Amino acid sequence: MATADTVYNTTTAAQEPKSRKWFIVPSENLDKVRFAIKVIEVLLSFVAFVMEEVVSSCSQCGPLYFFEFVSCTALLFTLLLLILLATPLHQRVGINSWPTLDFGYTSVMAILFLLASIVFAADNGQTGLEQGSVAFGFLATVAFFIDFGLFVKNRGIPCRKGNNQQADRTPRPESEKLNANGTDSVN
Repeated sequence: MATADTVYNTTTAAQEPKSRKWFIVPSENLDKVRFAIKVIEVLLSFVAFVMEEVVSSCSQCGPLYFFEFVSCTALLFTLLLLILLATPLHQRVGINSWPTLDFGYTSVMAILFLLASIVFAADNGQTGLEQGSVAFGFLATVAFFIDFGLFVKNRGIPCRKGNNQQADRTPRPESEKLNANGTDSVN
């Protein structure tokens, strides 16, 4: 029985101790600067959303509702993305291409926030709350475009063919190879 234990002990790899860290910035998906920008995006989206929600009456509500939808979406999804990328939770979700998701989301939200802010600025009741909401909408737009620019500067465009910075598809070698016939060839 002692010989069987030695066989299993030499081929069995020790498990790595689990990290107790719940906050991992910087990480492979999010550096400190982009983390700070994402926090600013969440805060500016929140202020724009709250100021828009406080508006009591509107003459034409379509632009207000579109701005409400975009600011609420930006707030909730940016907060979710921030939580996932800044914690080990992103490792438990079945998504393999976080840079592509982050790039796509940030670019879409920058364009939507810009469009919603322009539409709401062009057609609102000119109250202080509406103008303040538009101002925070444009500030959030600037934050999203800065985040987009930093992403492209640091990592490039992940969707582009030939940009295999993140897509490492080379198989990793085994730490200890097994023999084909089960015998130890080194004596």
